[in-house]
Formats: sequence, structure tokens, C-alpha cells
Amino acid sequence: MEYVEIARAESERGELVLRERRSVDGPPSLELRANGAFVMDTVEVSTERALATAALALVEQPRHVVVGGLGLGFTMHEVLADHRVERCAVVEIEEALVGWMRDGTIHHGPALLADERVHLVVCDVAVALAEARPASYDLILLDVDNGPGYLVHEGNAALYEEPLLAAAKAVLRPGGALAIWSADEAPDLGEALSGVFGNSEAQPLQVLLQGRDERYWLYVARVVVGSLAE
Repeated sequence: MEYVEIARAESERGELVLRERRSVDGPPSLELRANGAFVMDTVEVSTERALATAALALVEQPRHVVVGGLGLGFTMHEVLADHRVERCAVVEIEEALVGWMRDGTIHHGPALLADERVHLVVCDVAVALAEARPASYDLILLDVDNGPGYLVHEGNAALYEEPLLAAAKAVLRPGGALAIWSADEAPDLGEALSGVFGNSEAQPLQVLLQGRDERYWLYVARVVVGSLAE
């Protein structure tokens, strides 16, 4: 196995590296690492697809969707595959990652971003939600980390706490839902969701990864139809 660095960037959050993994047994693949830790690659994208599929099933008409976290674009890709989606706002804090997607450093990026339904926002998802118009989205997917127990950056802990969850609730329409991906059970997150939304659900999701059955979790809260905004 050979690794070739494709791109590297530094920000206040640390180092972001995109590298190509080459093998004599198959085609090359891309791998994204943050501060030396593996984030995702283009070989195994089952978790991103499972997140989007399960989240889209929560809402009858997910016309306007927010995806928190661009990654390598596979969650966004699965959202766009749903014909009910009219607008997909993707919020990514790392400007370099957005640039790599736009300029083709991530080779499938330009084709994904050519979809006229995509609206790419370069900022902290907490800021994006705070600035969004009230009741403007049907579904929010948070795919920034692998859940509160596996933070890419320590500052992301605030994404799973009540102020951010309240901001998410404010921009959801009645019947809308917030879905947060977690690699493990996160009871504190469930309690925080219940405190803000008055409801929460932890959905176990079985995902097949390279022939292995893995269990992940989707933490869900809904804006009840007919409820008054707080």
C-alpha cells in the first residue's frame, strides 16, 4: 500500500490532509485526515449513505435540507439522490476542503456541486443555524463528527449541547426533524434533545462495512406539528 499526499492545509483547528491511497489490488482511493486522525475515505461510504437514507425517511416532504459537514461529499450525494429534495444547504467550516471539492482535487467534487439544488456555506454550522430564517428547513443532518464521543475538534462539543440544538429547532418547520449521527450510544445527547424538543429517539442502524456488520446510532428529534415556537 502506498500513500501519496494530494493536498494539505492549516487552519486554526489544525491540519487537514487529503491523500491518495494506492494499491496493486485495485483503483486508487482518497483519504481525508484531520490532525493525523482518519476521518473518511472514498472506499467505504456506507455510513454516510445510511445516515442520509435514514434521515430522509423521517420527514414526509424533505424539500429543504441542511447537511452539517461536507466531508468527501457522500452524505450530500445521497441527499441529492432523493427527488423530494429541492434545496440542500451544506455547511462546512474548512475552507480548504470546500476548495478541493470545487477545483477537482476531490475528483467527484465538481459534478456534485454542479447540481443547482446545492448551496454551499463556508462557516461554522452553529453560526449558519443562528443566522438562518426561522422555520426555513424540513431536515437537518449533523455529520460533523462520529458523535459527541468522537470529536474531530474539541470545540465541536458545543454542537451537541442545548444552545445549538435550540438553534436547530428554531429553523425547522413543524414536522421537521434533526438527525445526528453517532458511532456509539450517547445518552447525554438524547437527554439534551429531549430537553429542547420535548422528544428524542435513538435509532440503531446496522451498516455493512467491508463484510462486517457494524452498529451505529442516529439521534433524532422532531418539531411536533401544532406546537408553538418558544
